[in-house]
Amino acid sequence: MSESSAKAELRLSQVITTYGPGAMVDLPSRSVIIGGLDRWDMTTKGSWHTINEPRAVQLLEERLSEENGPLKQGVRLTLRSPPVDPKLPGREPPGIAATIFPCWFIVNEDEQIPGGRRRRLVHWDHLDPANGRSKFVSDSGKKVDVTPIRFVAACKKGHIQDIDWPWHIHGGAKCAEPLWLEERGTTGDPRNIRIVCGCERELSLQDAQIAGRFGRCKGRQPWLETDAEGGCSETLRFLTRSATNAYFPMVLTVISLPSGEDELTRKVQEHWDQLRKAANVSMLPALRLFDEVIADAFKGISDEDLFAAIERHEKVIVQSLDKKPKYAEFEILASGRALIGENRPESKLHAETLERNEWGGGHSRLSGIASVVKVHRLREVSCLYGFTRFEAAPTAIDGDIEEITIAVDGAAIASELTWLPAIEQFGEGIFLTFDNDSVTRWLATAGVQTRTATLSKGFDRWVDNRFKDRPKRPEFPGATYYLLHAFSHALMTELALECGYPTTSLKERIYALPGEGGVNHYGLMLYTATAGTQGTLGGLLATVPRLSEILLRALDKLVICSSDPICSENSPENYRDDRAVHGAACHSCLLVPETSCECRNLFLDRALVVSTLTEGDCNFFK
Repeated sequence: MSESSAKAELRLSQVITTYGPGAMVDLPSRSVIIGGLDRWDMTTKGSWHTINEPRAVQLLEERLSEENGPLKQGVRLTLRSPPVDPKLPGREPPGIAATIFPCWFIVNEDEQIPGGRRRRLVHWDHLDPANGRSKFVSDSGKKVDVTPIRFVAACKKGHIQDIDWPWHIHGGAKCAEPLWLEERGTTGDPRNIRIVCGCERELSLQDAQIAGRFGRCKGRQPWLETDAEGGCSETLRFLTRSATNAYFPMVLTVISLPSGEDELTRKVQEHWDQLRKAANVSMLPALRLFDEVIADAFKGISDEDLFAAIERHEKVIVQSLDKKPKYAEFEILASGRALIGENRPESKLHAETLERNEWGGGHSRLSGIASVVKVHRLREVSCLYGFTRFEAAPTAIDGDIEEITIAVDGAAIASELTWLPAIEQFGEGIFLTFDNDSVTRWLATAGVQTRTATLSKGFDRWVDNRFKDRPKRPEFPGATYYLLHAFSHALMTELALECGYPTTSLKERIYALPGEGGVNHYGLMLYTATAGTQGTLGGLLATVPRLSEILLRALDKLVICSSDPICSENSPENYRDDRAVHGAACHSCLLVPETSCECRNLFLDRALVVSTLTEGDCNFFK
């Protein structure tokens, strides 16, 4: 396989999510697979920068270095932004290498056959090199365009490879006859699509999807420079390269917490990735000598004072790590302080807790909402640390990272991990805290307990179907998570009509966290964030004076769904697929774009929020 000579541009956020290492991307005349971190050009000065987020780094180091993890013991991770063009005169812009994949192509010119059509199937090696291998020279000498074939083979550990069509059609025997893709009928049924050889041997797509049809995986990793050491013990599975299950990114997202009050502490946090290398005060002179940025940033500050600030900051990080990311975020945002963080342009978090009259919280129906926090500025850091195929990793509702090898098999994004790609985005948000006593009383009612049992049965069937062979199974998120998640989606949809941002620009963080001594953490935050230090435009915060009206409208719209009574009568315990983790929820009422949802539109039930056609005694908002 050869690297693509064509250049294509991706947004920074796409490199962290949709099109990260190991993902397949369609170009006009071919498909490529994005190269791993070893193949990213990080040598051009000014093309990338370090992203400082100590909580994320410490958590990733701890989890990824666990047994069988991708990070070697003792390696100190850094977070780096993807390379961008610094526009240096006379220099080729840096980029990310991509490899042609798959290497089988379909000729665009078809031939009519009885009941359908057929198109020639050709390999990359047989394409015309004079046109950058974008055309095929037919038997008549005519040059025709080609399109990459849609079908490849992969295993659940993320390895992926071309299907050796001649070998599988002929059972290993050699044949020099041409191959064709035949399509009969008009339905696209796999039985009517087949790969046919000129010798009349054939393989239908229905037969290609039989378990074990392509044999043992060879551990191919075309996005890295080497294949898996020792091969792979898994069985290859048929995969459509453009299908949604071809790539699931594993991303850690944290909301940055306020830094220290004094300027020195803020500088230490800003340059933490370099300063944490100093194990004692005697190492600081060498660090200043070999790092001009550090020398300039801490000019005039003695080594003793600087090392004392480093030790203080390290203690803060250790204390913060004792709490899962969402616990730390909730405690800051729900602290009740009038001012949270600092009102400075460079601040990572600036928020204010509102009085009830400031958001119109006097309506009795909204008594379960304890407080509203207006988040003027927040910083979101998202870091890619792996990916999966076929099955997405289960979402950790406490903000921890997904299990990499226990619940699913995560694929490596680098041959040897020393850094991870990340992006930082700035924006605004609205944080709602739910009254702990109100939620506790609601959970104790008979209707909620009955509904919880129903949802739990559906969840158990879903887990048995997806994770039955795994040593660890995801835990039931609880009725409170279903409640907050469903309410968040309803509010997100309504806010999108008011704030000027589309639903795809909004994100959520759900806080359904058990606490100690019966003091639990219940809340949600809806926010929007964008790349660049200027953040967003304030449209979301402008809705706060009308928030109570928006909340009530969101609740009213959940009472009746356009798909009722089918939606409200859904019985999750009767399914084993994703419908098993839905109560009364569908595309007409609660499902939102998956980029906006923190757990891929799972664990939703509007019956826990409002009274529906079939359930009237388990709703939180009376």
